Amino acid sequence: MKQVRIGAGAGYSGDRIEPAIELAEKGGLDYLVFECLAERTIALAQQAKLKDPAAGYDPLLAERFRAVLRPCRQAGTRIVTNMGAANPVAGAERIKTIARELGLTGVKIAAVTGDDVLSSVAGGDYRIDETGASVADLGGSLISANAYTGAQAIAEALANGADIVITGRAADPSLFVGPLVHAFGWAMDDWHRLGQATLIGHLLECAGQVTGGYFADPGYKSVPDLARLGFPIAEVGEDGSVVVTKVAGSGGQVTPATCKEQILYEIHDPARYLTPDVVADFSNVTVEEIGFDRVRIQGASGHPRTGTLKVSLGTVEGFVGEGQISYAGPGARARGALALEIVRERLALTGVRTSELRFDLIGANALHGERLSNHGGGHEPYEVRVRVAGRTDSLIEALRIGNEVETLYTNGPAGGGGVTKFAREVVGILSTLIPRERVTTAIHYVES
Repeated sequence: MKQVRIGAGAGYSGDRIEPAIELAEKGGLDYLVFECLAERTIALAQQAKLKDPAAGYDPLLAERFRAVLRPCRQAGTRIVTNMGAANPVAGAERIKTIARELGLTGVKIAAVTGDDVLSSVAGGDYRIDETGASVADLGGSLISANAYTGAQAIAEALANGADIVITGRAADPSLFVGPLVHAFGWAMDDWHRLGQATLIGHLLECAGQVTGGYFADPGYKSVPDLARLGFPIAEVGEDGSVVVTKVAGSGGQVTPATCKEQILYEIHDPARYLTPDVVADFSNVTVEEIGFDRVRIQGASGHPRTGTLKVSLGTVEGFVGEGQISYAGPGARARGALALEIVRERLALTGVRTSELRFDLIGANALHGERLSNHGGGHEPYEVRVRVAGRTDSLIEALRIGNEVETLYTNGPAGGGGVTKFAREVVGILSTLIPRERVTTAIHYVES
């Protein structure tokens, strides 16, 4: 039976590069996939493109391709990625330049576009999923709208001989579904196999999570050699069967437990996991260890895809200002609490205009608040970190928050140090649905 080896080179934009190099050099892969887009990442990329029309692709694109392009070329490994972000065409041109710098000619690169639906959404009657309000009400604060596209254009580009496919906001599992559809000649309405392929994509899309990274919990779920965590490989059969593994000798582990946690990750309804390609059904999936770092997973299926695509909306939501300072030694918590009260009063006295404020003692109550953090009672930390953060309508107002924290250096309480402060524009994320027929993908080819 024909088998395809497909590896995950990244699980998010800033992920490590070394595991991808390891896969490129030692993985024996047919395909190497880099999944690098989160909901907010695409909106930030759109902002970058507005400032520079040649920008908007992943900031680590050049570093990654310089590292893996030659070994992938030597091994015959094809690359699929959504590192194109807001500008896949510019990303493809950058890859072409890198290939030529490396002396690699004849590298065919396909850029998939069409996910940018800002003009359609801004001018149509669409409802925001989270609030029920009209997208039109966002007005000028709406800076991006990107539909989650599927596997079909990726498979088509590969069928047309692309060595590298770079997309914008393709759905995470679709990056893996596309190569499998191409490799095995599956139809785009073979819901059963598309459901299986989506399970494979979901297992691999977060890279090191399934090899033990997100799984690790010292003393409870121990994972070896996390500093050298290896990224996953899926060995996929023509019938859609899969074994998840990793490069021998790399750090981390592949076990039934790591795979089960990843299967459940970000899944609302295991029987109806909605993607652009299929409504996947994971409710009958079985997980079986068949060897060291080798887990067979089967039982996924699927149903016809819906008539709509999810759209990620990027909005400008004002600014955030933050300041932090540390206190240590006897009475650290009391001094930290006093510092917070001083800043709270100072912000009121000086008239800093905020729509939201929070005052935290990191290490004492920052994550779960006073009630839960004090459960068990009596804990007196040796050190705490004061954090004051607020949302404002202007950068000037946001800067004033951190400035007030900084004044604690000499204006009390005693012993504060290590101040940090920043202010930045906030990009928020909302979502809506768009009829599938309103989204048209296109493929642009360049060659080194």
